[in-house]
Amino acid sequence: MARGAQKEQARQKAQKEAAKRSKTGSQITARAAGLQFKCPKCFIALANYNLVVQHMEAKHPKETIPSESSFAT
Repeated sequence: MARGAQKEQARQKAQKEAAKRSKTGSQITARAAGLQFKCPKCFIALANYNLVVQHMEAKHPKETIPSESSFAT
């Protein structure tokens, strides 16, 4: 087995690189924290009140737009 040492070094290097990549983590929790508003009609998550207003005007034009204070938690 002539390449035994090279194979071991390549494996260790790959493990180090994989460890570096895994430390970045997922953005799912950060995204969920940013989506604080939900459409009262279809329950889609939105980032801010302005997007709720735009969404309601575009998707639910016959519905009344709730006030910003109704979203306070």
